[in-house]
Formats: sequence, C-alpha cells, structure tokens
Amino acid sequence: MSNTPERPTLRELAVQALSSVERGYDLLAPKFDATSFRTPERVLDEVLRALRPLGPFRHGLDVCCGTGAGVRVLGEVCDGRVVGVDFSTGMLSEARSDFPAADWVRADVRAMPFAPAFDLAMSFGAFGHFLPSERPRLFTQVHSTLRPGGVFAFPIGAPARPGSRPYWAMLGFDAAMRVRNAVWWPRFVMYYRTFPLGGVLEDLARVGFDVELRPLTGLGRRDDGSPRAALVVARKR
Repeated sequence: MSNTPERPTLRELAVQALSSVERGYDLLAPKFDATSFRTPERVLDEVLRALRPLGPFRHGLDVCCGTGAGVRVLGEVCDGRVVGVDFSTGMLSEARSDFPAADWVRADVRAMPFAPAFDLAMSFGAFGHFLPSERPRLFTQVHSTLRPGGVFAFPIGAPARPGSRPYWAMLGFDAAMRVRNAVWWPRFVMYYRTFPLGGVLEDLARVGFDVELRPLTGLGRRDDGSPRAALVVARKR
C-alpha cells in the first residue's frame, strides 16, 4: 500500500459533493483511503472468511473497485486473473499504484466490456450510487460477466432501527442529497436508504441468480441476536 494520505479538508469534500459522481471521485482519489468511505479492513477480513469455504475461484472481478480495497480479498480467493472496474480515472490511478499485479479497466459498470469469463464478482460500498431503477441493469451486467455457476458476492448491513441515531442520520443525509440534486447540476447520486434487502434479493433472482445470505457474525450482533451484517451470495444459474 502507498503511504497513508492526509484526510481531505471540509472545503475539498464540499467541492466533491458539488461535482458529478465521476469528477467528485477523481478529485477525492488521492485522499480517499483516509476517509470513512473506504471499506474498513475488518469488513474485508470478515468477508474473506465467509468466502473461503465457497472457493477456490479462478478469475475475479471487483465491481466499482475505487482504490482497490476489495482486490485484496479477490487476490486471496482467486488463483487467476483479478480485474478492477470503475469509471473514475483518479480512483483507478490510485488502485493501480497500490495493486500493480491486478488489471484495471475504466468503464461504466452499467455497460461492462467483459465476456462471461469470471468466477467471482464482488462489490464493496458502491450501491448507494445507483438509483433503485438502475439495479436490474447493474445486476444484469454483473450476471453477464460470470461463467455459469459464478458467484456475485457483497456485504450488506442490517437496516437501522427506526428512531435510532443511525436511522435519523441516514434519513437526514438522503434528504439533504435529494434537495441538493433538485437545485444543483450535475447530480451527485449517493443515498443510504435506496438498497433495501428485500428489493435487492428480488432483483437478483429476476435476472438469473440463486441467492443465499451468510451472516457476518464477526461484525457483531444486534440486541435481538441477529447479525449486524450479512454476505449476499448470488450464484448464476
């Protein structure tokens, strides 16, 4: 990994938030790994533990790879080619610097330029950038990159309890983003409450996946004993 960058300033974050998604991440890329937006190592480690019994896999694809945090997981469970795909040139530049052994492709994941050559596709923390109406297209594209029997896996958190601090924080953030996108162009699509588990599972099944949930118990449990997070494992029929 490269040296840990300094955190972005409030001004830099504001400039990013007033840009398009692509331009915003190009600007943020050099300092992205110092922000809270990067997938924490403990999440990556827990996902890796849940994936190991499902492998080994041959070729792996990191969908919306950003600076490449998920590539470390793919490299542990795949013994062939590992590819990261993202539409931000800046994020790919950082990923290429940190993980030179992987292949990096700039593309919109809603129109990916891959044949069905992968055995495992993963994604970490990117789904808030897609509106619910875009999910079927996104999942169809991932489905098209996988060989028969290939797996699409990603972690998903349990919904915040109504009335809790996280619930109000996410509700407030999404409301602010909707106002921002109503009055400012270009849009910056990023929402926390547009990826409900029920709708996600229905969309995955509709495009041709058989789906199971594997609890990520290492990330803790809620007061009722249910896991705080699970790994969605969608296998191409």
